[in-house]
Amino acid sequence: MKLRNYSACLVLAAATISANSLADDVLRQQSNAVFGVLPAAMPSAENDSPEQVALGEKLYMDTRLSLDNSQSCNSCHSLEKGAGGADHQPTSLGVKGERGGRNSPTVLNAGFQVSQFWDGRAANLKAQAKGPILNPIEMAMPSEEAVEKKLQATSDYPLLFEKAFGPSSLTYDNIAQAIAAFERTLITRDRFDDFLKGDDSALSEQELRGLKVFTEKGCTACHNGPLLGGKAYQKMGLAKAYKNQSDRGRKDLTGKAEDDMLFKTPMLRNIAETAPYFHDGSVATLPEAVRQMGELQLGVVLSDGEVADITAFLGSLSDKL
Repeated sequence: MKLRNYSACLVLAAATISANSLADDVLRQQSNAVFGVLPAAMPSAENDSPEQVALGEKLYMDTRLSLDNSQSCNSCHSLEKGAGGADHQPTSLGVKGERGGRNSPTVLNAGFQVSQFWDGRAANLKAQAKGPILNPIEMAMPSEEAVEKKLQATSDYPLLFEKAFGPSSLTYDNIAQAIAAFERTLITRDRFDDFLKGDDSALSEQELRGLKVFTEKGCTACHNGPLLGGKAYQKMGLAKAYKNQSDRGRKDLTGKAEDDMLFKTPMLRNIAETAPYFHDGSVATLPEAVRQMGELQLGVVLSDGEVADITAFLGSLSDKL
């Protein structure tokens, strides 16, 4: 009798495992259709030489690109271990102690996006790299010529630019080009991609539940594609008006009524590593951001369990390194 009961338990366990595997396969197929894995390389990376990438990394970390030698690209988009390409402040401090108007988004995977900055005012990484150096609140250099002159006076940069771009190539345009070349290498790899590629052990049960809730509640309407976002603009406060009405998003850039309160949808890769959240950095924790997004964008009140499950799933989008 005991042997028969044991055998029955084994059959039941095998059937359960088989059913779970089938459910995972269905969820995987759905997820691959909606999201897909991150590509191996960013657009235009095929044109970047190793010398340009190395130069870009040096420039990215160099505080000499700022007026008082205190700020670098890395100051607001930190690549230090665990920083996630952000600075973890609501808005960032510049060289004069002033704060910018918007939260500094992560630089990781940024080149896959449709545009740069919350309002999309820069078309690509190169255009984005030119902005902060001359921004009076951020790095505050007075002009492109002043940046070029400052680097030309150093002992290292003239030769490095010649190796990367050729003779007489230390220009502001090439400074931005080199930084962009380095940023195009900042692609992360996470457990969600492992799941999409067929690894049944990549996600926990709670993370799988969170993926299902994330999909079923409609979060994928905005957060889709390999980045889970970053490909379109959406109204902040689609179902319920957002509390901060002073920043009107793309309307402040374009002047168009149809752009009122539109912001680029954040990419969710590495989102667990880049608190605080939203364009104004007003939300300190990821669970609270998930809860507010449910109300603001979907018009639904998520239960504590749903918030916890979605938050767990979002944690699987963090780079494994």
